[in-house]
Amino acid sequence: MSQATPPRAKRVPHSHSHHGITREDHYAWLRADNWQEVMQKPETLDGEIRAYLEAENSYYEEQFGKPTAELQDKIYKEIRGRIKEDDSGVASPDGPWAYNSRMLEGKQYPLVVRTPRDGGEETILLDCNIEAGEDYFGFAGADHNASHRYLAWAADRAGSEYYDIVIRDLETGVDSPEVITGTAGSYVWSNDSSAIYYTEYDDNHRPYRIRRHTIGTAQDADPIIYEEKDPGFFVGVGKTQNDKFIVIDAHDHQTSEVWLIDAETGGEPRLVAPRLVDREYDVEERDGLLYMRTNVDGAEDYKIVTAPLDAPDAANWTDLVPHRPGVLVLDMIVLKNHLLRLEREDGLPRIVVRDLQTEKEDVVGFAEEAYALGMSVGYEFDTTVFRLSYSSPTTPNQVFDVDLATGARTLLKTQEVPSGHDPAQYETRRIFAKAADGADVPVTLLYKKGIALDGTNPALLYGYGAYGMSMPAAFSVSVLSLVDRGFVYAVAHIRGGMEKGYAWYKNGRREHKPNTFGDFIAAGEALIAAGYTQKGRIVAQGGSAGGMLMGAIANLRPDLWAGIIAQVPFVDVLNTMLDDTLPLTPPEWPEWGNPITSAEDYNRIAAYAPYEAVSAQAYPPIFALAGLTDPRVTYWEPAKWVARLRATGTGTAPLYLKTNMSAGHGGASGRFDRLKETAQCYAFALNCVGLDT
Repeated sequence: MSQATPPRAKRVPHSHSHHGITREDHYAWLRADNWQEVMQKPETLDGEIRAYLEAENSYYEEQFGKPTAELQDKIYKEIRGRIKEDDSGVASPDGPWAYNSRMLEGKQYPLVVRTPRDGGEETILLDCNIEAGEDYFGFAGADHNASHRYLAWAADRAGSEYYDIVIRDLETGVDSPEVITGTAGSYVWSNDSSAIYYTEYDDNHRPYRIRRHTIGTAQDADPIIYEEKDPGFFVGVGKTQNDKFIVIDAHDHQTSEVWLIDAETGGEPRLVAPRLVDREYDVEERDGLLYMRTNVDGAEDYKIVTAPLDAPDAANWTDLVPHRPGVLVLDMIVLKNHLLRLEREDGLPRIVVRDLQTEKEDVVGFAEEAYALGMSVGYEFDTTVFRLSYSSPTTPNQVFDVDLATGARTLLKTQEVPSGHDPAQYETRRIFAKAADGADVPVTLLYKKGIALDGTNPALLYGYGAYGMSMPAAFSVSVLSLVDRGFVYAVAHIRGGMEKGYAWYKNGRREHKPNTFGDFIAAGEALIAAGYTQKGRIVAQGGSAGGMLMGAIANLRPDLWAGIIAQVPFVDVLNTMLDDTLPLTPPEWPEWGNPITSAEDYNRIAAYAPYEAVSAQAYPPIFALAGLTDPRVTYWEPAKWVARLRATGTGTAPLYLKTNMSAGHGGASGRFDRLKETAQCYAFALNCVGLDT
């Protein structure tokens, strides 16, 4: 096969029938029968499938990778030049120590370090660069025990999200040979440091079980503490902020159930409130009172309630922060004397501090037109300080400590851009696009100040729109490489996210899913109408569920886009939702619908699923990226999609599929290797609009 000729996947007869409808799927053979094994051992991939993926990779390299290598390297160096390589976070105190992470110049992975709380010599607890070696290294973080003697750290070495937990003696710096293998990544110490509670996958890569590993015993003897029987629910483990309780959380996308274990004495889990479809709640504890963020009783945008620890059932829930429609409660933190909540109204976040002794509330907000805001308190419960992070598309990230008594802010760190950054050279705006049903869709813009609004500018429009995830209006050193070349960078806050409250999410899922696609198209048309760009000058970008969006808008309005970047795209929606052995399928049914049991869901998904809806029309240039060991969007989804596009599309625009043969959903694991993938995407965007410098 000449590399100048696009690979053509063979067509193998394969059909499936549901609800009286039979569909042909000629590329089903690209799904490896042993996909579970491939996740952990990529070398076991069927040779014919591997040959096809490698042929696509070779085609990409010959036709795009090599011709744009100089441009990619230029963009990569630009982005890297904006990153302070020997950077560190802001230390978080815990007892006698302050813990932190920092990066070394030229290195891919962090160091975990600590110093005495009041200052002094730093000790390196873990150097991930040494642990990583030359292969994939997915670091799931490190957690010290209550005595500060031991550090548990976890890593995935294949991109498949199977994590091994290692225990390090911080006095000797030596790792124990006692490794907890094949976990799902979440874990916590018991307060007496005798045990670690951890999550475990089932055979279909779903976190479904909590085990307790007693230090010094064999893993195969670890008792089961909780096991989830419903394959539609995932399980995680954590702790309350005051360290009194280990929290087991079972959830799908709309329903949750919480169990508590005394972190001092252990024992059996205690149920807070039994699962009720569409009821969600998070739990914290203070002085024998549970604090819960919940949507109970029609609190669509959530409220905060309390209940006695010894009588936690929903019948005893009492409103503390009542529900206010349109004010979305995103998160809460409970401290000894204060309750912090992060909320969003009209698309803008703010932090509200409530004194639990006086009930007085203070609001922490900012004045920019669009910005991102976060809050944390680190390890401690009895504290009078909380930490916030703030940025906007023009303003690099800033970290403040806020005094809970006075409200005074102390700036701890401002993100440094070594190559220089002048916020005054850029403009941030928020406009609204009118959707077909009249909804106002927020769109956040970043561009060089003073550009002409004459329709000639290229634009990159980014979108996601699923699972209630909101796209923050945050600073990014990467997008400046497009903006500095004249691009208008835009983020469409489309339905399926929660930028405008829970209803914004609800109206972009299940039977309302087409709203997500229509909103994104409306955002593109609004950019044109306002003179920011023109048809055929917009590059669309999205990943995962946002990659499904990319496939849908390619089918619906191929004429609107100069190109489409689809990163690990969820494009084979119908077949995936019909396969209940795949890791995410049962938990995803509340989001998309269940086409196995519902003919209505089947027909609706089939109508918009990008793979199913590919048709004989001219598509714009498309760049699809995949990860061989990705357990979330399996590699065969983009592979099948590109194969069908090649066979069915009528145009001559290039289609590229690049599969990372040693990574999963997040792409390359090292920070610089990830920048190279960003540079590939941006080189593609520039190429699509005729820019090559």
